[in-house]
Amino acid sequence: MRLFSQKLRILGHAPDGAFLFAILFLVVGGLFALASASSDIAAIRYGTPSYFLLGQILKGLLPGIVGFFIGYVVYYRRWKRVSFFLFALNIVLLLLVFTPFGYAAKGSHRWIELGPLSFQPSELLKITFVLYLASLFSSTHVRSMKGSWKMALVFMGLSALVGGLIFLQPATTMAVVILSSGFIMFVFSGARAKHIISVLVLAGVVVGSLVALTPYRFDRFVPFWNQIIAIPFPSLAIDDIEVDSFHVNQSRISIGAGGISGVGFGESTSKYSVLPEPMGDSIFSVIAEEFGFIGSMVVMVLYGIVFWRGTDIVKKSRDDFARLVTLGFVSIITIQTLIHIGANSGIVPFTGIPLPFVSYGGTALAISLTMIGVIANISRHTGKHSSL
Repeated sequence: MRLFSQKLRILGHAPDGAFLFAILFLVVGGLFALASASSDIAAIRYGTPSYFLLGQILKGLLPGIVGFFIGYVVYYRRWKRVSFFLFALNIVLLLLVFTPFGYAAKGSHRWIELGPLSFQPSELLKITFVLYLASLFSSTHVRSMKGSWKMALVFMGLSALVGGLIFLQPATTMAVVILSSGFIMFVFSGARAKHIISVLVLAGVVVGSLVALTPYRFDRFVPFWNQIIAIPFPSLAIDDIEVDSFHVNQSRISIGAGGISGVGFGESTSKYSVLPEPMGDSIFSVIAEEFGFIGSMVVMVLYGIVFWRGTDIVKKSRDDFARLVTLGFVSIITIQTLIHIGANSGIVPFTGIPLPFVSYGGTALAISLTMIGVIANISRHTGKHSSL
């Protein structure tokens, strides 16, 4: 009877349907958006319009489906046992990008290449860092330090390690996404106000220093500052500096060109030459141009559903580990979405980050679907405190 009860406990109930349907629509719709955004560039570069679409399916969707089912089938608390090993292995992989096993593209050391297989270790951190932080913050030892400086210092130390390795690649926005999600987990794990403020001040100093001391980061920040911050306060504008605002201006023009209903599927003209990485960093602008305000709102509503139902799973979880894992994964998806849409709209500094489930990137899609699988497994056990 005990064994039977344990099996029922592991099986759980049906996962959140609205959450999974929103993800399904984003993935399927993302493939159509990618096909449109990349077809002309693929035909010019590789002689076939489906090059990027096939790559996304073979290197992202199929591994992602496997990852989803692993996350969905494996009882979520079992990840707690291996979280430190997975995190430590990920740190080693981050170091390997600076060795002959890694390779650079566009001045960044973000990839590891093993024969036909290539991937970004920083993407794996979206899973391993969240799992390890959730395991740490939900452990009996750390919970005894809740609200103490020891807990804050542990978080700051781990963040410094992860952030330092990602900044060295460099992959600034990726570091912001992962560390911001970790910070949200830190806040909801019981941190005190003075510790939260200390972390925010330290993070502000680090980010401000990086922006001020690295020209390419500064060049991306200046248009945002002058167009958003300095408009109501003209005296704060940064003058006497030549900064290229071409990319953000073209993204805005593309979004505006879509009007209410868009120019039609496949009819975007900005994707040919003026948008940077139309199948990746600027794909929201292509969607807005082709499907207009209505299409853009549909996309944002779908992400809103993911956030809404994801936070509902967080609220219903009685297990600290489950609550923190779901919170971390949902935070990553939401923050990355907000930065991508905000950058394309000129609301935040223009930066290269993909739109989750939509932009081209095999590793990113596979990792995102794996996270969804773990959340789905947790959703099956909401309202049930269980342990193994």
